[in-house]
Parts: sequence; structure tokens; C-alpha cells
Amino acid sequence: MKLLVFLPLVVVAADWPTWRGPGNNGVSSDKAPTTWTKDHAKWRVALPEANSSTPIVYGDRVFFAQARKQSGERLLFCLDRNTGKQLWQAGFTYNEPEPTHSTNPYASSSPVTDGKIVIVWLGSSGLAAYDFNGKQVWHRDLGKQRHTWGYGSSPTLAGDRVYLNFGPGDRAFVAAFDKATGKTLWQNEIKSGKGQKIGNWSLDDTWGSWSSPLMIKTGGKEQLIATVPEMVIAYEPATGEKLWSAPGLGTLIYPSPVFDGETLFVASGYGGPNFALKPGAQTPRWRREQGRQMIGTGVIHNGRLYTIANNGVADCADIATGELKWTGRLPASTVWSSPVLSDGKIYVMNQTGEVFVLATGDEFKILASTKLDEAANASVVIAGGDLYLRTHEALWRISQPPQK
Repeated sequence: MKLLVFLPLVVVAADWPTWRGPGNNGVSSDKAPTTWTKDHAKWRVALPEANSSTPIVYGDRVFFAQARKQSGERLLFCLDRNTGKQLWQAGFTYNEPEPTHSTNPYASSSPVTDGKIVIVWLGSSGLAAYDFNGKQVWHRDLGKQRHTWGYGSSPTLAGDRVYLNFGPGDRAFVAAFDKATGKTLWQNEIKSGKGQKIGNWSLDDTWGSWSSPLMIKTGGKEQLIATVPEMVIAYEPATGEKLWSAPGLGTLIYPSPVFDGETLFVASGYGGPNFALKPGAQTPRWRREQGRQMIGTGVIHNGRLYTIANNGVADCADIATGELKWTGRLPASTVWSSPVLSDGKIYVMNQTGEVFVLATGDEFKILASTKLDEAANASVVIAGGDLYLRTHEALWRISQPPQK
């Protein structure tokens, strides 16, 4: 098992190589603790300042992005998984004006790894790859990223290519890069909202996508799925050829797409439409014209889609039909993070650092909750049976409570 950790594209249960986990779907095959306290922390590492980048875990390393606003640093951090000790940091300094919202600190994207290199997007500082010792493998200056609310899409790694949804702002595009060199393989521009209006209402600030691309396999072939303003698009991964597109999304896109092998679910942010469809179909299997306001990405388990809205309302729906099975509310919660699944349970952290564990199945039930009492936006990470919880103040590793 230990040998597998160092082989590219081979992921073991103990690893969490993307912000959405081993399958890029928010699902862990590990069994995480349900009930625990802060005393079960194997380590807690204080962080320089607030940030929303969800960590990734691979082998004996933990990686996450981090900014230092005052100095202009945009960084990738690497910690020792066993001790929490910082092994290295690398990155860039960017001191030109770079707009964002106070709720979305710089360097909010999550890195991705194949076990040999780690790739991170740092906004206007560029896209970069590092080896596990912190040596820069390549760096690409992709130009300035400009939007009132900043950026948040994370790169996707599949085979020998890296995919990125660059934007939002004046310039937005979906592109593929060579994993070994960073060379651009293809780039497709995305329509900008700059200068567009609905009546007298400018779309400059209400147009853009923060979602991460998703690689799926359907009909025996791979497709790269991107959700962008007003539509979902599928690209041929090697060439960037547009395979199909379906209209019907809103102008602000926060959640990333999710797929169960048959049905693709895509969602707008800011209460816009969401719908499910068979890849390539123009007519949705089901659609909601006004979905709940969501930033987090849902998770699918046993044919059911679980989503959690910003106001803490959790929904369980049949992924094929959209039939709502139940709705419940997390107490006193605002949630920007994405739910993850472990051992048939849903884990999600709210903005006060309270971690809820929910039952899946036929009714809404909170199985447990634990408070860290630290503000947070990052998603829960489950690796090797441990929880990795990133707050604005610290990164925690929570181990299984001892058996009595």
C-alpha cells in the first residue's frame, strides 16, 4: 500500500488529492469519526490569516494555498501529515491592485496533486507546479484576473493534462495545460459580462463562474464539463472541441457540477436555476427555476443528491427525478463549504467552524455536531480516517477517539 502513494494517478483511500476527494465527487471510502471533541486533535497549526482554500492530503504531505495580504504573497504551503510541521512554502508576490471581496481572501483556490507534482492557481500570480520538495517545476503567467468578488475555481488534473476555469471578469476562459511543462494545449474563451445590461442593471458584478471543471466518463468516452454563465459546456479533453452545451443556468455560477455515472447536476448561485440532465441532452430530466442560494457543491449517494444552501438548509432529492425526499435546517448556520460523504454519513462545516454529521436516507437527522469556534469556509477533508479542518485561524487534524 505504501508504494502506491508515490505512483502517479493511483489514489489510495488514505489520500485526498483534490478539494473534492479521490473521485473528485466529495466521497471518501474511509470511515471518519462521527463524535469527537477538540481534544482529539492530533495537531492544530495556526495560520497567518483568513483563507478558504480546502487542503489536500497525499502520502505524508498536506498542501493548501495561503495569502499574506499585507506583503502581497500568494503561497502554497506544505505540512508534514504526521506532525503538522511546516516543511516548505513557495509562491509569488503580487503587489498590483487585485480586486476581491472581504469574504473571499486571496489564494482561495485549492491545489491538486497526482502524487508527484502539486499544481495551484494563485489568481493574477499565475498557475504553477511544484514537486513534493517545494521546487518549482513550471509557472505560467495567465494574465490578470479581475472581478469585484475575486476568484475561486480550482484546477482539475486528469492524465497528463491540467484544466482550469480562469475567471471571472473581463477575461474568462477554460483551458488545458501540459502537466509536465505547463504549455497551453487549448484555450476556449468564455463570454464576458462586461458592458452587458439587463435593463439598467449592469452585469459586470453579477456575471461569472467560480466552479471547477469536472472530468466525467459517459458512453465509454471522457468529457470535460464546465459550468459557466448561462450554460453547461462539455469539451473533448484532448482538443478542446465543444462536444455539446445546454443552456439554462444563471449568470453567477458557484457550485461545481456533480455526476453519478448517468445524471449530471449543475447549479447556479444566487438563487438561480439548477437542473439535472443526461450528458449531451438538451432537455433536462428535471429543473428548478429558482434554486436555493448555494456556494457549496452537492454530493450524490445511492441515487440521492444532497445539497446544503448558504442559509444552512439541507435538501435530499432523487437525482434522476428531482423529487424532494426531505428538507432540514442546520441550527444557526451559514454554510459556504461543500458537503462530503464518509461511511454513509454527510459531513459539512458552517462558517462558525461547527462540523455537522448528517444521516443519509429517508429522513433529515443530525447525528452529531462539534464546535471549533473558529470562522471557516473550507470544506471538510477525510483522509486515512482522520478529519482535516481548515478554519480562518488554523488547520486541524482530528483523529478517531480511542475505543473504550
